[in-house]
Amino acid sequence: MPGLKIEPDTKQDSMRFVHTPVLLEECLEYLAPRKEGELMVDATQGEGGHSFAFLSRFPDLRLIGIDADPVIQEKAKERLKDFGERVQFYPGWAQSFFAAFPSEFKRPDTVLLDLGVSMFHYEESGRGFSFRKDEKLDMRIDPSSSLSAADLVARLPEKELADLLYINAGERFSRRIARAIAEARSHSRLESSAALSALVESCYPPAGKYGPVHPATKTFQALRAAVNGELSRLQDLLEGAFRILESGGRMGVISFNSGEDRIVKYFFREKNRDCTCPPEEPICRCEGKRVLNILTRKGIVPRKEEKESNPASRSARLRVIEKLLDE
Repeated sequence: MPGLKIEPDTKQDSMRFVHTPVLLEECLEYLAPRKEGELMVDATQGEGGHSFAFLSRFPDLRLIGIDADPVIQEKAKERLKDFGERVQFYPGWAQSFFAAFPSEFKRPDTVLLDLGVSMFHYEESGRGFSFRKDEKLDMRIDPSSSLSAADLVARLPEKELADLLYINAGERFSRRIARAIAEARSHSRLESSAALSALVESCYPPAGKYGPVHPATKTFQALRAAVNGELSRLQDLLEGAFRILESGGRMGVISFNSGEDRIVKYFFREKNRDCTCPPEEPICRCEGKRVLNILTRKGIVPRKEEKESNPASRSARLRVIEKLLDE
């Protein structure tokens, strides 16, 4: 495919898979092929759990898997090696893939966007995603990216750091934590996930230290989102995926926090409107037409059994649309 570097599956080493795909059965139900020979894009493939299930259940399906992390993509290649030419791989960010997608090529009938971070990054990457480990404070999904979490913590002015913690993750002690970080970095650079975790925990009152959610959870979430541009990329990601989706095709998005879900919900809602004129306009002048159907009005959340067996799924929400028209 011109302009896109899609790589064949070449690695054959055995690997351990640590991530459990969330809302799997619901994805298989809502995004099942509607005809033979369909093409699916798993735009945030990770270890390939969703891809494996779709390729296994639907023998005529072809799939392109995308991931910005070359290490985890090798794990997906190993997992999916038996599917041969039915699966191809694109190394990079999904919005780059969508932006470079040639108009003359067959467009995908299905797109899946799982916005969560794979358990691989927490358990095996060694990049400081987990506040429960003592690792280098990095948090980059794409290791070639220039800015690490340690860089962000070292460079951001105190007020901007507090705003980032509050806006990206709703951290209620954001100013206290930012002040503590600013004080600590005046003596030495914060380089490890364990050091940052302990510092954040010290900012919490005793009553907040022993609940079900670790005090450092939101700080780590906010920094990870900033390092990887999770929220800033999302609008372009949704626009690009919807643009190349075939008319009549379906797109599913799994979000894991209110910030992500708000962007997804608003994006779908705006494209589900016939009229986009300002509310004060007495007469419609835009002659707009809605370009999608929303198939999951409130979104789908995991069943009780899934939450119990896979606690990482607790905050997940799946929204699915069907494309009606090209814009």
